[in-house]
Amino acid sequence: MKKVLVTGGLGFIGSNFVRFLLKKYPDLEVVNYDLETYCGNPENLKDIEKEPRYHFVRGNICDKATVEKTTKGCSFLFNFAAQTHVDRSILKADEFIHTNVTGTVTLLEAAKRVGLEKFIQISTDEVYGSTEKGSFSEESPLDPSSPYSASKASADLLVLAYFKTYGLPVVITRCTNNYGPYQYPEKLVPLFITHAIEGRTLPLYGDGLNVREWIYVSDHCEALDLVWKKGKEGEVYNIGSGEEIVNKEMSLAILKELGKPSTLIEYVKDRPGHDRRYSVNSKKIRFLGWTPHYSFKEALHETVLWYQGHEAWWKRLKERKKEFQEYYDVQYGVKE
Repeated sequence: MKKVLVTGGLGFIGSNFVRFLLKKYPDLEVVNYDLETYCGNPENLKDIEKEPRYHFVRGNICDKATVEKTTKGCSFLFNFAAQTHVDRSILKADEFIHTNVTGTVTLLEAAKRVGLEKFIQISTDEVYGSTEKGSFSEESPLDPSSPYSASKASADLLVLAYFKTYGLPVVITRCTNNYGPYQYPEKLVPLFITHAIEGRTLPLYGDGLNVREWIYVSDHCEALDLVWKKGKEGEVYNIGSGEEIVNKEMSLAILKELGKPSTLIEYVKDRPGHDRRYSVNSKKIRFLGWTPHYSFKEALHETVLWYQGHEAWWKRLKERKKEFQEYYDVQYGVKE
């Protein structure tokens, strides 16, 4: 029975992927390596913690000894472990460099020493920066705007360097904005859903006309599975739904799903370095045979239903988040 190592498996996308692997592959063992930081929530996988094919190891991806010990015996590695919140990176850039860059190198070194069959780096479309027209291909130059996206771009370049220098079998995926169950409520969709449920205002940055390409998390998991099996070593694969939504439209769609008035939208001062539009060309992965199953309308409906049914889960997390958000608002004058 082969083992797959998933780093950051208690996070939003990571926990969904761990569950996906265990359900799809009954002959697979999954090792989840996670530090249990503020967004690495053990409750995300509480329902499978007694599954005999699931193993949890608490650890930091910058800890060389623990990483190498955990990697031994595994055949594949999916690196989800990262600090991802742009607002946090603006205030605490050094933490993002440490985790996202140094941590990735630590994983690459361990993968090289133990001889992994494939190393899949989970990146982001934010490494390309913003574009007013057209869509980014895998060959587009990297032009990150925030410390977060710059740290991910740096990690991507290191991953490719390990392929070119050492022949390490690596693949990089760059996905658009995800949403769905278990997303930490600092991100736009879960924040706005939970605020609307509570009857609170939805803080919309700037004029609300920033554009993002949204994908349901289960569709992302399907894409990763395909890249794992069919992705060519040393290659990058963009993953996108093709559905671009203006942030204001997303806000209105959430309010409509919940039967709440549009007056709950509150325009606040824009954050520094806020990219205007993200869009990727996903022809390369679609050529492998992947297409998203969920439309935006279907996925948003399922997402809203999940948060409505899991109030205890997100209310605890929002209490933890409050201290940071208040600090950020003071430092940057986000609130009008």
